[in-house]
Amino acid sequence: MYRSGAVMAWNVFKFCTALRGLGSIMILLVLGVVGVSYYAVVITNYGPGLAAGGLDSLLAFGILILFHSLLMMLLWSYFSVVFTDPGCVPPSWRPAVDEESGDTDPLTMTEFPADSENRRIRYCRKCNQLKPPRCHHCSVCGRCILKMDHHCVWVVNCVGALNYKYFLLFLFYTFLETTLVTLSLLPQFIAFFSDGEVSGTPGSLASAFLAFVLNLAFALSVLGFLIMHISLVASNTTTIEAYEKKTTPKWRYDLGRKRNFEQVFGTDKKYWFIPAYSDEDLGRMPALQGLEYPSKSDLDAQEF
Repeated sequence: MYRSGAVMAWNVFKFCTALRGLGSIMILLVLGVVGVSYYAVVITNYGPGLAAGGLDSLLAFGILILFHSLLMMLLWSYFSVVFTDPGCVPPSWRPAVDEESGDTDPLTMTEFPADSENRRIRYCRKCNQLKPPRCHHCSVCGRCILKMDHHCVWVVNCVGALNYKYFLLFLFYTFLETTLVTLSLLPQFIAFFSDGEVSGTPGSLASAFLAFVLNLAFALSVLGFLIMHISLVASNTTTIEAYEKKTTPKWRYDLGRKRNFEQVFGTDKKYWFIPAYSDEDLGRMPALQGLEYPSKSDLDAQEF
């Protein structure tokens, strides 16, 4: 049957913008889990244990110091991901012309020139601009993100070239913190199911039980994500690229494990476990300075 007139086309990705509101709820959920854990560990269990004296007091002191240290690093990494722009393509971006090889300006050619990875320079119809290599359009943010890994509703932000390190540190410290809380509340969790008399108020017992279950679930799930992302960093691959790229004996952007980690964490190892970069790395890392990551010189050096 023939239909005259315009055909209505449905774009399902326009509904992805609703995930922004969901992400705001996720931030409150993260803070809620932190609050429940803090109440169960510090307020009702190990905080009062400081006054017990002896070995119990020393154990409580050690757990509280470690708990607050990991919590500080977790929140620092988390809000660094939330508030750091992942990196987007400048509106006036144009492919660089290789003057040494004598290539003409690609934008004056009828067909965009082919490259070894994408066959041609890509064009984003949603942003109405060219897309550099390893750049993808985010339907939630509505823009093209540099070295986009994924859009994370937990942080209400895309994870890209400029905040990927902070996201990995968030996973790392979340795993350590949730594991610590789980082990710290394990005695209370076991006592909850014992036949003997359990000390504490119903509210403190309920908070300890809830905090144990939540932190155990997060520790197990985050561990899987952490292992996956570490393997991706080791090969200088994003989550999107892992699904898109064809099976090849050598990934084009694989510079070797050490240099792959430096592409994300920087060359100064003193900064590897904090959500920040040294001034030297800020001025040198391709992912923090331009649109090519690794840079063309890195790729050329890798070929030799």
